[in-house]
Amino acid sequence: MQNVLVYIIIALGLSIVINIFLKKIGISQIIGYILTGTLIAYGFDLHKASHSHALEMAGEFGIVFLMFTIGLEISLAKMGSMKREIFANGFLQVGLTTVVTYLLAHYIFALGPKSSIIIALAFSLSSTAIVLTYLKSSKEIYTPYGQNATGILIFQDIAVIPILILISFLSKEGDQKIFVILWHTLLSVSVVIAVMFTFGKRVVAWLLHFSSSSEVDELFMGSVLFIVMASSLFAYYMGFTYSLGAFVAGMIIAETKYHHKVESDIAPFKDILLGTFFVVVGMKIDIFLFLDNIGLIIGLFLLIFIIKSLLMFLVLRLSSSSATSLKTALFLSQVGEFSFVIFALAASGHIIDEQLASLLVLIVIFSMIVTPFFVPFINAITTRLIKEKDIVTDMSALKGRENHVVVCGYSVVGKFVTQYLEELDVPYVIIDNSNKHVQEALEEGREAYLGDASKTAILQALHIEKAAAIIVTLDNIAKKRLICEAVLNHSRNANLIVKVVSLEEKEKLSDLKITNIVDGKVEVARVLVERMLTCQLKYR
Repeated sequence: MQNVLVYIIIALGLSIVINIFLKKIGISQIIGYILTGTLIAYGFDLHKASHSHALEMAGEFGIVFLMFTIGLEISLAKMGSMKREIFANGFLQVGLTTVVTYLLAHYIFALGPKSSIIIALAFSLSSTAIVLTYLKSSKEIYTPYGQNATGILIFQDIAVIPILILISFLSKEGDQKIFVILWHTLLSVSVVIAVMFTFGKRVVAWLLHFSSSSEVDELFMGSVLFIVMASSLFAYYMGFTYSLGAFVAGMIIAETKYHHKVESDIAPFKDILLGTFFVVVGMKIDIFLFLDNIGLIIGLFLLIFIIKSLLMFLVLRLSSSSATSLKTALFLSQVGEFSFVIFALAASGHIIDEQLASLLVLIVIFSMIVTPFFVPFINAITTRLIKEKDIVTDMSALKGRENHVVVCGYSVVGKFVTQYLEELDVPYVIIDNSNKHVQEALEEGREAYLGDASKTAILQALHIEKAAAIIVTLDNIAKKRLICEAVLNHSRNANLIVKVVSLEEKEKLSDLKITNIVDGKVEVARVLVERMLTCQLKYR
């Protein structure tokens, strides 16, 4: 017991030091945990301990909490608003990549059908942790390629669940045909989801309401942990992975008003347990295997990179411009962290040979180490390869423009704003980061440009400092705040008018020196009372 505590303390301290260093050079903390596991395994000869059932269970629950937090972000409403990005682009990307990779693995590399399908599915996934972290920090997540990448990653995260379930069935069902296994998988998972979204949803809603009304943080946190663990065990006892139950529980909570609090409260547990999982992965790495096969590993990585980029570009080109398609494809060209889970489970279930699984894990690790160094140059690479513009990005026509109104966003409210401005004969210009919205405005004869209004270069091109007003009509509070911060940083005296839809949104913007915040509900109430008074006057 004492030795175990010593190993845990050393691993904790080592991971902190390594991740602090890696953070400074822009490498994901996932790599830090993997390196920690490798150093611990070789430093204390713990390769056998990496196969400990207790340690593997602790690591697996890191994936459970990760899938729970992903479920929190994938509410049914969000999935409905991003149907094309998630279901069309995501399905085509995963499907085509899986088919092509399967054919290569089975017919070119002569692997068995079960091994080939698992490898193909694993390589079709990209790194949610690395890509979304970069897109959020660079504020590119709201660009067209950022939205495309986010949608595809969401579909990939959803696809992880049936993949993990498929592995569990492949491990148990012997020599049954793959179509029979797929049919059993689909039928069984439908039953579990139906039960959880009916009976389970009522229990979760009641428990969260009861614990939050007690105003005791420990009870609320305990309720969340109970929901995650109970849902995971329910799925496990039904013959599936723990992750399925956790993922569905996250989706259920995402439909409640508690999802933001739950997400923030659960983050420390998720990160610690997820770190444990990657430490265990690191303990299984064979350094000598990497050195002996370094040429093969790099070659296979490049092959995967080219296949994924090309297929994704072709899929996205059906609905997006060449530049947007290429950027998205390059962002998602690597292999993701869930491949570790897939290969680990497949090896333990004797679907893939352990030596082959070790080699595949090394390919994934190499991919994830390279990616953080590669993604900052994607925009420059795309600009060199593709000269076209996404729709209207040339803002040279705005040179010398002044006393104009800049309308940020051309959705429903933005359209009404431009109509009223036209009635008042006020000059305006529309800026939106959606190809669809800009195209609609252009077709309606309005001056519109494609761009992210939170970028300094865009604000300079729009001559914000000379504008009569900047009207922000977007619905997304995160986007609104980014734009407001950028506008005020660029021009402190800007006449900034922002639409909000709730007191919560108003509170989130209260620390900014916004000229006028218009609360949609308050304005509707005011108009209703004015109309009531008008009716009374006419009646009299």
